[in-house]
Amino acid sequence: MSQLRERRARLVTQFDTHKIEAALISGLPNIRYLAGFTGSNAQLLITRDSATLFTDPRYTVQAGEESDCRVRIVKRSLLPGVIGAIGRRQIRRLGIEPGRMSVETLALLEKDTKKLTFTALPPLVEQLRMLKSPEEIEAIRASVRTNSKAYAKALTRIKPTSSENDIAAEIEYWQRRYGASGVAFASIVAAGARSALPHAQPTSEPVGTGRLLLIDIGALQLGYCSDMTRVVHLGTPGTKAKKLYRAVLESQLAAIDAVKPGITAGQVDRVARKVLERHGLLKQFVHSTGHGLGLEIHEMPRLGRNDKTRLQAGMAITIEPGAYVEGFGGVRIEDTVLVTDHGCEILTPTPKELVVV
Repeated sequence: MSQLRERRARLVTQFDTHKIEAALISGLPNIRYLAGFTGSNAQLLITRDSATLFTDPRYTVQAGEESDCRVRIVKRSLLPGVIGAIGRRQIRRLGIEPGRMSVETLALLEKDTKKLTFTALPPLVEQLRMLKSPEEIEAIRASVRTNSKAYAKALTRIKPTSSENDIAAEIEYWQRRYGASGVAFASIVAAGARSALPHAQPTSEPVGTGRLLLIDIGALQLGYCSDMTRVVHLGTPGTKAKKLYRAVLESQLAAIDAVKPGITAGQVDRVARKVLERHGLLKQFVHSTGHGLGLEIHEMPRLGRNDKTRLQAGMAITIEPGAYVEGFGGVRIEDTVLVTDHGCEILTPTPKELVVV
């Protein structure tokens, strides 16, 4: 059985639990995971004994090359093709992805399929995607390596006159030069007080000297994402910057050390928070400790306070505690990490010492 068929078979095992006869998969990352198709417009109808990929004429050749499913090419809207297939198969109970399907699509389906009962499914495919295959892990490794190489190259070119935009553009250029197909997310480059904004957008202002510079970047390679954050100091750092950096680094290393099969995502988050609390920085830690990643930059599990997901070998996650001091600056240190049978492997090769540029 091919890997794609095996994934679909695992999804079908959930049909009885949710009392459905078929599932309509609308999320493009989930379609790629189950059908291999990488285009920008598709729906995937899965029954107990079939899988049909619906897409438009732009992807006639591509869909046939990429997917092992039956391919139906539909002009204009895909919905008439989907609705016709549902009717021919006399499907009465259909599972849908509420987080992936638009309200408009659902309304049209309800209008044209009067005898159909819809069931909003939990994130079944996303749950399958949490455990990476060896091939997926190798793709993530490649993405991580490219990300770190691009960062190292750009780091040598940072000057006080460089703008945040300059640095982001330099990194993204080298990501592509080293093999990425694009960025996993919009690069975050923030200097000085702006580094205390966890998701700051780069500006055209020079980064200057005597300040922290936060760089959060990710490459997209072979369809898979990487994620890394590093903080450098522009000029000689003062005591306050050094203390802030050491506290976050201690928190990150403690959280990484806690990662192992069986521990919950929430427990890892609490380990990171306890360290920052000892340093008086708990209130300055305003996001979760990490997240899964793969085909998307944010996947399950979320390493947050209340997440009860138990980590398993084969999960790819980030560990990224941070502390953000308004008016001064912020520090976040992030690695991509693979959960292994006996603990974890840090995939990110970039050193974590505070670098002065």
